[in-house]
Amino acid sequence: MTAEKFYVQNFGCRATQADGAAIESALRARGLTRADNRAAADVVVVNTCTVTASAEEDARQLIRRTHRENPAAQILVTGCYAQRAPGELAVLPGVSWVVGNSHQLQLPDLVPIGPAAREAVPFHGQILVGDILAHTAFLSAPLPDSGQHHTRPNLKIQEGCHNHCSFCVIPSVRGPSRSAPAERVLDEVRALAARYREVVLTGINLGRWGRDLPGRPRLAGLLRRLLAETDVARLRLSSVEPLDWTDELLEVVATSSRMARHIHAPLQSGSDRILRRMYRRYRARHYADRLRRARRSIPAAAIGADVLVGFPGETDADFEATLRLIEELPFTYLHVFTYSARPGTPAADWGEQVPAAVKKERNQLLREVAARKGAAFRQALVGQRLAVLTLQESHGASTVALSDNYVRVLVPGRVPANQFVEVEAARVEGDFLAGRL
Repeated sequence: MTAEKFYVQNFGCRATQADGAAIESALRARGLTRADNRAAADVVVVNTCTVTASAEEDARQLIRRTHRENPAAQILVTGCYAQRAPGELAVLPGVSWVVGNSHQLQLPDLVPIGPAAREAVPFHGQILVGDILAHTAFLSAPLPDSGQHHTRPNLKIQEGCHNHCSFCVIPSVRGPSRSAPAERVLDEVRALAARYREVVLTGINLGRWGRDLPGRPRLAGLLRRLLAETDVARLRLSSVEPLDWTDELLEVVATSSRMARHIHAPLQSGSDRILRRMYRRYRARHYADRLRRARRSIPAAAIGADVLVGFPGETDADFEATLRLIEELPFTYLHVFTYSARPGTPAADWGEQVPAAVKKERNQLLREVAARKGAAFRQALVGQRLAVLTLQESHGASTVALSDNYVRVLVPGRVPANQFVEVEAARVEGDFLAGRL
């Protein structure tokens, strides 16, 4: 089989999507072209996530569906699930290769191209996975032009994590923390700034950028260089651990009009007892201090968090502590997750598992609080002028745009993507602000 067309299907976080973009770039460099969909591809790369059991199930279902719809395609499975449990994926129908994160740089070379490959007997279920802790390569590329990322490319500048939280499998499938060199980041942002108005900087543990580089530079210093040495119109930070939101980093975000007013800091729990069991390195008072400083520094910022409910041993009192802290702090949105035991993590072997019905109820309660806080934040913006970035998305007769403080705004009419438009927030419409030009 000659593999002339490929399709990459990504699951999970921005970092996984950045890996998928790098794989796409490498496949293009080998002479392949991107298919419009999986059914039209000779090779389908499934880039997986392992953060939750449901993410793994989604990947398995997609692999089975791909093989049914396109039985002639070779399926190469990679990503975090492939690194964690390659044997579970290798036995699925249609899977030719399972390539862990440890060997993603070699994945494009496995794709058969040319007359000799046409005569070859396809392999089935071959596994290429190594020790991720010895992995030092940095795989990343800006996301391709598709969907809303046509206007907001994500650039991964940091990989891996040293934190080893008791519930998290990511350090064992991503490896140690490592950083893209500053000059490489500058070059990437310069290239993106020529085409896009906003660039999102992302990583597995973004706040640790630079700690492994000569001189141990910090993220705040990198941002100052990007603002001084590139023409990027707007920079946005993705998730940064709470203690990495230093006064210096907050100052950079607060004092530059080219930095998006957006703070995302994972909370996970508001109970100190649960935070200790999670092996988190802060307590509720430390987290609250950082967020209150952020609100004072950047009054109209979007402030969001990840929260995990149903962690083993989480009592009603622990959950009430989380709920109380969230009510007190100036959040504008939350990402609420239900605990899912991950094989190989310490918490997976602990007792005191929270009943599913209780976890579901706690999840719903936090979502209701988040919805109320989000609505109040949008209402407070009514009457203000906002510079919003148009997305490649519409809602009724309006174009969807995104403000720097992470509010989706409806711009009247059809406006091309990737443009800054100034609007006045006229009213709240559900999860949107309706803007007046």
